[in-house]
Amino acid sequence: MNTNSARLRRLSVIGSLAAGTVVLLAGPASAHVSIPGTAEKGGYGTIALKVPNEKDDASTVKLEVTLDPKHPLSSVMPQPVPGWDVKVEKSKLDKPLKTHGKTITEAVTKITWSGGKIEPGQFQQFPLSVGQLPTDADELVFKALQTYSDDEVVRWIDPSKPGGHEAEHPAPTLKLVEKTSPDHHDKNAKSDKNSDAEDNKGEATASDSGDKDASDTTARVLGIVGIVVGVAGAAFGIVAGRRRNA
Repeated sequence: MNTNSARLRRLSVIGSLAAGTVVLLAGPASAHVSIPGTAEKGGYGTIALKVPNEKDDASTVKLEVTLDPKHPLSSVMPQPVPGWDVKVEKSKLDKPLKTHGKTITEAVTKITWSGGKIEPGQFQQFPLSVGQLPTDADELVFKALQTYSDDEVVRWIDPSKPGGHEAEHPAPTLKLVEKTSPDHHDKNAKSDKNSDAEDNKGEATASDSGDKDASDTTARVLGIVGIVVGVAGAAFGIVAGRRRNA
């Protein structure tokens, strides 16, 4: 018993240490400045930079974001964030963009939020409406500088590493996915509609069949009861007649 108890205690300690190690390793990775979710290629969408405060003794007081110069966007509009001032900077494009019949000669290249504060243990989202997203890329990189109240600047600008290994300070990246075909949605909608119709038809048939069976059963029971009552009545009449004759 003592030997088994000692083994169980050792396994428990080892398991606790392993779990603690996983939490310690996963914690910093989840605290990076990031862009959750995906967006469709060639479309417009709303994204949000998620900025957590990674320090225990200082607050985040400024965020500077530089857009991907290889894929300029014709439209970039920040959503107001309470308590924060926003500054949008544009630059002239080397190659003008043509979209919706218009020629765009300059595009947003940098956005800076300041004047607010992200306290320790908190995070803030900074939404952007962006488009038209490129069709010839699988991702857009938004390099970010995070400034703390103690003047430390964390540069989230490292590119992703080959093999899926994460960089020390990875740049926030928006993943782009292929646009879903409208015909695909229509076919799914029709399929679902037909399926619902078949289900309803099946339910109606089953219900009608059940009602019919119940009606037949009731008729049979009433018929049998009538026969039994008739036989009992006839028997009672015969017995009563014999008593009177006697």
